[in-house]
Amino acid sequence: MIAPKFKRSAGVLMPVSSLPSPYGIGCFSRDADNFAEMAKDMGFSWWQVLPITILGAGNSPYSGYSTHAGNFLYINPMLLKAEGLLSDEEVEAAKYRGEPYKVDYAFARENITRVLHIAFERLTPEIREKIAAFEEEESYWLSDYALFMALADRYGGDWTKWEHGLAFREASALAAARKEFAREIDYYIFEQYEFYREWFFLKERVNARGVRIIGDLPFYVATESVDVWTNASEFLLDEKGHPKAVAGVPPDAFAAKGQIWGNCLYDFAAMKKNGYKWWRRRISHCLKMYDALRLDHFRAFYNFFAIPADDKDTAVNGEWKYGPGQELIDLMLKDNPDALFIAEDLGLIDPDCRKFIDGTGIPTMRVFQFAFDGTQSVHLPYFYDRTNVAYSGTHDNNTLLGWLYEMNPDARDFALKYCGFSGAGWGSGGPGCASTKAILRTISASSAVLAVFPVQDMLGYGADTRINVPGVAEGNWEFRLAYELMLTVDRDFFLDLNNTYGRLGGGRA
Repeated sequence: MIAPKFKRSAGVLMPVSSLPSPYGIGCFSRDADNFAEMAKDMGFSWWQVLPITILGAGNSPYSGYSTHAGNFLYINPMLLKAEGLLSDEEVEAAKYRGEPYKVDYAFARENITRVLHIAFERLTPEIREKIAAFEEEESYWLSDYALFMALADRYGGDWTKWEHGLAFREASALAAARKEFAREIDYYIFEQYEFYREWFFLKERVNARGVRIIGDLPFYVATESVDVWTNASEFLLDEKGHPKAVAGVPPDAFAAKGQIWGNCLYDFAAMKKNGYKWWRRRISHCLKMYDALRLDHFRAFYNFFAIPADDKDTAVNGEWKYGPGQELIDLMLKDNPDALFIAEDLGLIDPDCRKFIDGTGIPTMRVFQFAFDGTQSVHLPYFYDRTNVAYSGTHDNNTLLGWLYEMNPDARDFALKYCGFSGAGWGSGGPGCASTKAILRTISASSAVLAVFPVQDMLGYGADTRINVPGVAEGNWEFRLAYELMLTVDRDFFLDLNNTYGRLGGGRA
């Protein structure tokens, strides 16, 4: 099948967690509306987010407890108040008084959990009726998620350490647990009802402004997740539920020893027998939530890197194994014929894998920061075409300004010359930063069908606002933009950029 295409347009990469808000983390508040309004005023028609599912270790959104459950930290207490479930005083008490430039995950977890429990105790019959309808509609994942979280609260998040009957889902043990933890299960169902109610309410408002949302789908799930617990036969696990091998990538520019992500691997032979049901439901679910979907680590649909589970310090002993290939891609497109996808095809791609990726017809990524390695890299903007989505950087890159500071001086001089920037002052950051603006202009002028800029690059910020450092477990995903700083972006510059280079369109071709 032929994948649908984007129109020539532009977007902003802005994690929900990085938005301003009164609660220590970005959320589905009026600040999200303000951001969407600003994006539209500058001629951007896409807002790309990171995964908005439950967070995993190190607060990573790429390895959470569930591929379906939404991150409750994004729930807005003001919308609970609007439902009559919180008082003015309780909303005021939920506000954060600390550092506005970083996400405070500890505060947000404690705070939002507290107000959700208060609201849960005040549910009206009308709201309970809506929750029941939501529970029925999402039954294929929601009841298992709610039970899993109740059990994790009691016994810890590693389900392989639970009592045998619960760990391996014996019917009698599950029935007894559903009875014992009935109230806790009801709470987690309410949590997800509220998350989805607020998300779709926000998405409706954003779409009404002419801005569409690109979601992000991690390829793997966490081993300690409800997805593995409920579908253990579709993962490569031993008899105790432990991974036989784990996911990662071989040594590359990001990590000299490669990266060990630790996720368990799919048993694609088992999945093939039921027509990849789990994968297809997952994709279709995401496409209800977003207007387009970035498929992270897309190469793994062709082949994936399997690292021995006992190797803890290096990925050099891993080996490549074949994934589901075009068969699953065709099923995804058949299920969702109007879907817009972006294939994340970064890293080392061998010729056979490249042939597969290009053959899917799904737009692929180009990243400016990868262009100046002394080779004729495909990431040089003069190689971009209408099958590419161009980024100044991703969530795994440094900011543009931080990258310029770290570069070899000769490579930096060439990169700036390439973009028409000459003279002194390249390192002067902030919204008026001339060097980063020259780079963004070069990307905008390219033939790439979609140009996406992280908000930090639009503001000329340095390395201290980087979102993630791959291979580093702690201190990531903390960047947050204060409201008054969001207002300093050079709106006239970006509107002119999108107008000059024909990127005021949106949607599909």
